[in-house]
Amino acid sequence: MPSIIETTVYCLDELPDDGKEKARAWYREGGFDYDWFEFVYEDFERVCDILGISLDTVAVRLFGGGTRRKPCIWFSGFWSQSDGACFEGAYSYARGASGKIRSYAPTDSELHRIADALGSIQRRNFYQLSARIAHRGRYYHEYSMDIAVERDSPVVQDLTADADEDVTEALRDLARWLYGRLDDEYEHLTSDEAVDEIIRLNEYSFTADGVRFG
Repeated sequence: MPSIIETTVYCLDELPDDGKEKARAWYREGGFDYDWFEFVYEDFERVCDILGISLDTVAVRLFGGGTRRKPCIWFSGFWSQSDGACFEGAYSYARGASGKIRSYAPTDSELHRIADALGSIQRRNFYQLSARIAHRGRYYHEYSMDIAVERDSPVVQDLTADADEDVTEALRDLARWLYGRLDDEYEHLTSDEAVDEIIRLNEYSFTADGVRFG
């Protein structure tokens, strides 16, 4: 014969401390199956636009059967030394980038430094430098970007001796900056405070030892 089993369930705030930790762990394990990094990507796209970087895009399928273009930004994280971020696209001189980046991100000294570094090396090459940025390999970090720097000189002048290295390092610094922002966002979203708020808003219930019920 069928039988009825009664189970007492609790909201997060009714659990003991060890139960709360188990409930949070449950959410962290399965709660990030969405593009939580979307706003970081949008910010990075704006930064790239200011600095003179045109990101490549790739077509991705939508659930309805159509497609949309997605910027070629990649990352892995946040637990291994090989983790990082990278991007693909093309770089060329952007007039007024140092001033514009300060208006867009007035307190971000690292972005200011990157913009100034790119501007300085462009001045020494009469603003004729460009670069192609491509991803290689199966890892995602700043050193997985192949960066080819060229100079479009009407009199066929070579790059200055430091141009290739300086442009490459500035673009890799930008990839490091991106990874830092992604790491910050992930740390925020997985903090006890943020996880507790989401659990409360969704009214999830748990058994006394913090196991998700239902």
